[in-house]
Amino acid sequence: MKKCIVATDSFKGTMTAIEVCDIISDELHKYYPECEILNMPIADGGEGTVDCFLRVLNGEKVFTAVSDAFGNDIPGYYGRFNDLAVIEMAAVAGIVSNSRRDPAVASTYGVGQLINHAVSSGCSTILLGLGGSCTNDAGAGMAAALGTVFTDSRGVPFVPAGGTLDMVCGIDNSETKRKLEGVTVCCMYDTTATMFGPEGAAYVYAAQKGAGPEQVEMLDKNLETFSAAISRELGIDVSSVAGSGAAGAMGAGAVAFMNADLRRGIDVILELVKFDECVNGCDCVFTGEGCMDSQSLSGKAVSGVAARAGKARVPVIAVVGSLREEKVDIDEMGLSQVIVTAKPGQSFEQIKQTCRDDLRKAIDEFAIKQESNQPLIL
Repeated sequence: MKKCIVATDSFKGTMTAIEVCDIISDELHKYYPECEILNMPIADGGEGTVDCFLRVLNGEKVFTAVSDAFGNDIPGYYGRFNDLAVIEMAAVAGIVSNSRRDPAVASTYGVGQLINHAVSSGCSTILLGLGGSCTNDAGAGMAAALGTVFTDSRGVPFVPAGGTLDMVCGIDNSETKRKLEGVTVCCMYDTTATMFGPEGAAYVYAAQKGAGPEQVEMLDKNLETFSAAISRELGIDVSSVAGSGAAGAMGAGAVAFMNADLRRGIDVILELVKFDECVNGCDCVFTGEGCMDSQSLSGKAVSGVAARAGKARVPVIAVVGSLREEKVDIDEMGLSQVIVTAKPGQSFEQIKQTCRDDLRKAIDEFAIKQESNQPLIL
């Protein structure tokens, strides 16, 4: 093996994308010391997105004081690459960065503060990662931080949250438009959830953010009412836009208030790192994620990498922590092989303890088979 790419997502809850890529690359180098290994950790919008971009592109991490999802002052950050700012909403309004669980109250206001700082500092392109949120406010808090004024039935301004979106009667978005004039906003999403409804942001994700059944129903109805208010006040229907349900329907708000373009995160990342150019001449590509299932076909790292490598006729090997389903059609995914690192029957707590060693052993076993003159792809 003379050249390969290692482009994996994180193994959520156990290892970051950078850790996974580094371990795979280090183990491969032991067996293929002359091999050119291109290390491309992937985070397609959620936690770790900024760090992954900083690993593969030349830039700096910018810190500024912002509010977390519940109004506490925290040091927020984003990545800056010349006039491009890469912001992950999970850094300030994420389920990992906030220990409290209450999607009816949680706000994306701090995300708007990050965007405001980046724009004020001269950034003309904002790349916003939508993923890992603890919010359900459809980006209303973010818009408020950027100058959008929401008013209730009495004309009193307020900052809506998931539990009060139904109180919005008036929306004045003129200040946000002025502030973002000449600024391009692109949002990365990795979910097919709609803004509201049975497959919407609340019903699909609010429970894991701390909402009970009754609260999920309330949050969904509020999103539907808010969508109607956006349509009435701003003349735009965002309810059916692809990616509208991402990050507690923040995708919908990004389109409504910032005129954002919503794109699959994996496509954006692979374009920025020039994956299509790098894959030429490769013997194989390693990709992966913590748990592979049928959802891996829809906009996740594995499917995105496999699709682009397949066009170049380069074999793709998926390295995954576990398979959630007994039968996964690897041909349909465009994969040549799947390497599962976790031992059968391990609990998640056990996996967390041994995941790094298990990953090393799995790559060692793969490389040893190749050294015994077995075909590269089994």
